[in-house]
Amino acid sequence: MKKQDFAFLKELVETPSPSGFEQPAQRIIRRQLEGVADDLQTDVMGNLIARLNGQGGPRVMLAGHCDEIGFMVQYVDDRGFIYFGAIGGIDPHLSPGQRVAIHTDNGPIPGVIGKKAIHLIEPKDRDTVLKFKQQFIDIGCSSRDEVEKLIQIGDPVTFAVGVQPLQNDRATSRAFDDKMGSFIVTEVMKRIKNQGTIEAELYAVSTVQEEIGLRGAVTSSYGVQPDVGIVVEVTHATDYPDVEESSIGRVELGKGPVLARGANINPVLFKLLIETAKIENIPIQIIGVPRAAGNDANVMQLSRGGVATALLGIPLRYMHTPVETLSLADLDQAIALLVAVVKRITKASSFVPQ
Repeated sequence: MKKQDFAFLKELVETPSPSGFEQPAQRIIRRQLEGVADDLQTDVMGNLIARLNGQGGPRVMLAGHCDEIGFMVQYVDDRGFIYFGAIGGIDPHLSPGQRVAIHTDNGPIPGVIGKKAIHLIEPKDRDTVLKFKQQFIDIGCSSRDEVEKLIQIGDPVTFAVGVQPLQNDRATSRAFDDKMGSFIVTEVMKRIKNQGTIEAELYAVSTVQEEIGLRGAVTSSYGVQPDVGIVVEVTHATDYPDVEESSIGRVELGKGPVLARGANINPVLFKLLIETAKIENIPIQIIGVPRAAGNDANVMQLSRGGVATALLGIPLRYMHTPVETLSLADLDQAIALLVAVVKRITKASSFVPQ
């Protein structure tokens, strides 16, 4: 990955954007697309919708969601300890002992999610998972009044970690799910703009509130009215211990993006993606999805009278943890594939299954 592309990805991923609080991340993307898109709008839900004019071809919508999992401040006790609820699906095993940032109107406040020392826990209770309602954040204050001068009820909270390169072109961070999807669709629009005109009318959409019910994809798909839609998401890698390949498929970091196949996926569009990858010599992996996908592709396909939908996944280890891990090469390959596919969609293209 080029240095400037990595810098954009890092800034986007590290910018806090829990579901319902996505605009800091959307501002990063907007800055990338100003002067690139022919039209750039934010809708009432907070989706960022960029359009690149075509030459009479189908409307093509590329979507990645920019919201991340996190927490929300719900209560402060008299001693200054802060109780919280989860935004999205977080394993309560993970949070005790983590450093966090509470994002306030006046900037981030650092804190820790405290836990009783193991010396003080009865042996029979040491394997018990603390429910979120039993966990608390300590920001160093000694009273509720002191805390409430700094934070408000409803402030969002994220794990206080960012992007860290690893060996072999891999990187780890919180919130790769799915800000790397918003990164990819943004880069696709930038590169297509630089390469000249296309027939398709291209929409790059950074959606919101996916982690709490695919909400931004519902409204943006309805508003854009795409003929063709490709959702860029993370997908579970199965190349690490204790993950059963038989239940998901063989999905490995660094082996290319993953194409889903199943009822949620338009077969004509799937074939176009496969053929394009072969022509462009782009490595891909395939998984079977026998039911509706649990991401934005689910609702995009069913918008209005139906959308020819595909799902492009990036293999991810340790999903919904502070140490999500992926291969940067897979992101580059996904961008190359989507650029090539969009350029192949013309006024003559039909995605009606035969």
